[in-house]
Amino acid sequence: MDMTYRLAGVDIEAGEKAVELMKSSVKRTMRPEVLQGLGGFGGLFQLDIAKYQEPVLVSGTDGVGTKLRYAFLLDRHDTVGQDVVAMCVNDVLTQGAEPLFFLDYLALSKLIPEKVATIVNGVTAGCELAGCALIGGETAEMPSFYGEGEYDLAGFAVGVVEKGKIIDGSKIRAGDVLIGLPSTGLHSNGYSLVRKVFAPYELDTVFEELGEPLGNVLLRPTRIYVKTLLPCLQDDKVLGIAHITGGGITGNIPRLLPAGLGISIQRSAWERAPIFNLIQRLGGISEDEMYRTFNMGIGIVIVARPEDEEILVQRIQAQGERCWKIGRVVSGEGVSYK
Repeated sequence: MDMTYRLAGVDIEAGEKAVELMKSSVKRTMRPEVLQGLGGFGGLFQLDIAKYQEPVLVSGTDGVGTKLRYAFLLDRHDTVGQDVVAMCVNDVLTQGAEPLFFLDYLALSKLIPEKVATIVNGVTAGCELAGCALIGGETAEMPSFYGEGEYDLAGFAVGVVEKGKIIDGSKIRAGDVLIGLPSTGLHSNGYSLVRKVFAPYELDTVFEELGEPLGNVLLRPTRIYVKTLLPCLQDDKVLGIAHITGGGITGNIPRLLPAGLGISIQRSAWERAPIFNLIQRLGGISEDEMYRTFNMGIGIVIVARPEDEEILVQRIQAQGERCWKIGRVVSGEGVSYK
């Protein structure tokens, strides 16, 4: 028998079928600026420069990380696509930019068209929530490189912001307030520690604190904050935005601050999700370690003057979202908790 690419483990026809299966969901993400659909060697996006005086493109890239292990174990692949979009577009948003388009990269051991379509449908769902277009991507079948049933998923987002409206934290000063918006749970960070804590337990275990199977909680997708926060960026009231990812609250909020400033956090300002209390109890993890590893129930934080707090809270609530004043900027360095 003659050797073929298919016999070597790469099925081109399966890849073509996967593209056909995902086309309808990808089409839902299109914006007027997109000049073609899937299928080209590159995605085309025509920026409407008439809308801006000095447009600045903002880019971000990220992956889902070891959270994917739970998708493999549960054979559930419909949510991780939203995770990869969220990790990228929320980062772009922190500069005050509106996400415009997204590209994904999926590498897997064996290309099963229906499975690939399910994963990409999660990506398109995330793009719809962010208001950005999925204009391209890559699906790479890599037999013997990944284990059976395994894959990796990463993405890349581009947004735009007026140069004079870039949010960089430089205007933050002592006395400014921190407004936190809730996470859906773990989002996509800290899973190397999570997997160690829950290694002895089956994923269908229903802990009293959770009230549902553990696997459901661990695969809950990352929240996308774009449509909630864009109305807050119409003027200069937002001075800084922190996406609470790896490094937790302790590591991420100080990245916004000019030299000589720190933050004071009021832990009782919000009720942290039960999953964090469960992880802390089962793992015997200190409070300090929890706050520098996990988001602790706060997915994104904005910084504003005290006099602008009320109007920003009203704008956030008008989008159907909750928020809390979780602390203040203070003179000094580092993070303190009350």
